[in-house]
Amino acid sequence: MEKLGRWIALEFLEVLPPAIFFLLGFHMLALTRSLMLREYRVHAASAAGATVGALLVAKVVLIADSLPVINRFPEKPLAYNVAWKTTIYLLAALVVHYLEHLVPLWWRLGDLGMANHRLLEEIVWPHFWVVQLWLVVLLFMYCGMRELIRAIGPHEVRRMFFGPARPSSTDGARDGDRPRGMATRRTSESEKGAMHE
Repeated sequence: MEKLGRWIALEFLEVLPPAIFFLLGFHMLALTRSLMLREYRVHAASAAGATVGALLVAKVVLIADSLPVINRFPEKPLAYNVAWKTTIYLLAALVVHYLEHLVPLWWRLGDLGMANHRLLEEIVWPHFWVVQLWLVVLLFMYCGMRELIRAIGPHEVRRMFFGPARPSSTDGARDGDRPRGMATRRTSESEKGAMHE
């Protein structure tokens, strides 16, 4: 029982960062659509739909992370892994999103071909492409931040954002260590003060 509790806690902690990130992103998308469609008195999807979509994408990210091909470029610059993972996550999210809509239709109609044909007819293509564009941007941002955190280290990133700031290399430096313009400007200002005295 203790092992099960530890496993649930570990799964929860793993899904928490992507879930929070995509919850914020999908709710921003839902709010944008709602504000745009309000002028035409059209009701957009609810917050519950945005929440389900965000949790679905977060779970897709975790499933894709278990694939052996996900870390294909560990020794190359971060841009390679960011682009690769964005592509993998996007393809996985498309497949899961497609199946999410196809399976209920298939269940209702009893024929896979007919369900697929009906789904392709019922899709509102402008809405579909807007969601995909948002998804690409969100996944790219998520992958970029995640690769940076992996490269810098989570403790260092936490310290950079929430910890005390390190003094910069110019703080507390002597005038001789400063760039020449700064030293002369300070000298001239002190000379002016002495002249006024």
